Amino acid sequence: MSGKKVFNLRAKVLFIFLVLALVPLMVIGWFSLKTTENLIVSMVVRQLENVAADKVALLERWLDERKADLKVIAGTSLVQSMQPAEIEPYLNLIKDKYGAYKDLSVVSADGNLISSTNGRVAAVGAEGRNTYIARDRLYMSGITYAPEANESTFFIAAPVIGQSGGLAGTVYGSVGTNKIIVHILNVSLGDTGECYLVNKDGRFLAHKEPHRILTENISQSGSFKNIFEKRDLGQPYLDYRGIQVLGTSMKVAGTDWYIVVEQDREEAFQSAETLKRIVFLTLLLFIGCALMLTWIISYHIVRPIRKLSKYAGIIGEAKFDRATLTINRRDEIGMLYRAFQDMSAKLQKRQSHLEQKVDLKDAKLKETDLILKKTKLIAERSEKFAAIGRMGAAVAHEIRTPLTSLKLFMESMEAEIEISPEDEEDFQIAMKQISRIEATINRFLDFTKPQDLVFSEISLAELVEDVLIMVRPMIKRQECTLDINMDEALPPIHGDRKLLAEALVNLFVNALEAMECPGLLSITVVKDNFAISDGTTVPCLRIDISDTGHGITEEQIDNLFEPFFTTKASGTGLGLPLVFNTIQNHGGVIRVKSRVQHGTTFSIYLPLNIKQPLCEADGRNSTN
Repeated sequence: MSGKKVFNLRAKVLFIFLVLALVPLMVIGWFSLKTTENLIVSMVVRQLENVAADKVALLERWLDERKADLKVIAGTSLVQSMQPAEIEPYLNLIKDKYGAYKDLSVVSADGNLISSTNGRVAAVGAEGRNTYIARDRLYMSGITYAPEANESTFFIAAPVIGQSGGLAGTVYGSVGTNKIIVHILNVSLGDTGECYLVNKDGRFLAHKEPHRILTENISQSGSFKNIFEKRDLGQPYLDYRGIQVLGTSMKVAGTDWYIVVEQDREEAFQSAETLKRIVFLTLLLFIGCALMLTWIISYHIVRPIRKLSKYAGIIGEAKFDRATLTINRRDEIGMLYRAFQDMSAKLQKRQSHLEQKVDLKDAKLKETDLILKKTKLIAERSEKFAAIGRMGAAVAHEIRTPLTSLKLFMESMEAEIEISPEDEEDFQIAMKQISRIEATINRFLDFTKPQDLVFSEISLAELVEDVLIMVRPMIKRQECTLDINMDEALPPIHGDRKLLAEALVNLFVNALEAMECPGLLSITVVKDNFAISDGTTVPCLRIDISDTGHGITEEQIDNLFEPFFTTKASGTGLGLPLVFNTIQNHGGVIRVKSRVQHGTTFSIYLPLNIKQPLCEADGRNSTN
């Protein structure tokens, strides 16, 4: 929950900063962009209109000059005289002086060529002369393209009035457009600005690319619609090349010609695009600043609050060892941190005091419980031993005397009466069973009345070897493998050699009986250290007796050393209790490890110093 609040606080800070910083900037940026675009459009359109007006004025003035030239030529007395010898030098002089004419010709009223600078009437066919001559006013023809001259031309016809006042003839001037078009098409509108001349049908009359003249038109483009439709000059359109442009057009007075001036929109709005990039970069810069400010606020405000929240959770769980909170700030956050630290110290002190009280009470309860368990165990075992003692005394009184009489009677029969070979085997079986009953009775009596220990210095390695001499025949009979591992120079121990030997024999025989043929009996004798209940270690010798038998379940391990508990059909359940008592009387411990179908290991720990017993507090922790 606290994490969610911290995240919301950080998000709110970022949102507020973005709203307060970026929204005004975006509004100002949008307004600046729109204003800039409008200014650019206005400037470009105004510049285009000025260029178009200048070019139209230039072209109109040039045409007026050409018309005035033809009027002057037609009004001179030389031309009115219709004398070829006088007219021809004059026409050549005019042609060379102005340089705008491709040809100057004078034709009589009846259509005959009077004089020409190139010997013919340029651009006028013989069949059309009478039409032009019949007119009594200036006439300007349409533009034609002369491929051989790589330029477009037109002609102007002016009537020649004779001295009598009648029409004497016509002066024709064939005008080339190259000279004037150089001035018309040359515009200063960046790299993409252009100016061209079209007629009312949209056909190119003058263009910077001569091959378009009179061969292509703009009738299907936005440029043509821009000439004849009233539209917003600030809106871009597609020109004849399919490129978005801004443009304007203007008609040349007295003709069906139109000057078109255009500039690519991309170039016109280049400054606006630059401004856009600046605005976008500024927005990105402000966003970066917002993120940086958010991080700074998070580091100096939100992060300490998150740490305090985490610290409060740790204190709530009473994990004071993990509650480490340090800060070197002198502001309100630092005051809050120090207040938390003081609170944590007080809570920790109170918690420690309570834990000490609880631990003391727990220790007393455990000690009391341990004493009760030990007392109960002693009482149970005393009751069992008392019952076994009573039973042993009864057995000794009720069974042993008649059994002894029976045994003596059987032995006397064997001495006095000859037993047939057929009955000899049965007689021996009876004697063995009587001996077995005697052994069982003796075992009961030995368990209830333990013999006094006779301590002496014992070499454990020699003791193990002596015991193995007794059990080796059984090992060979069961075809088992014997594996012995003993440390060299084992220190001696103090103990009862006879009782320890009986305990080892019991364990060796149990291990062999637990295995199926063939098996592996492993015996390990090493020097070790035994950890007792108070945490200290006592030097000892460890004897491990391992078999590869069928193993013992956990439930059976818990009862192994109880009197009369056995897993064998013919067992008495007294062997392991006798072993347990022998090891415990020597101050040692016996432990069992077993896995079903994987075998069992009995480990005997015997102290090197009999004055430092290994027996644990309850005296029963002998299995694991």
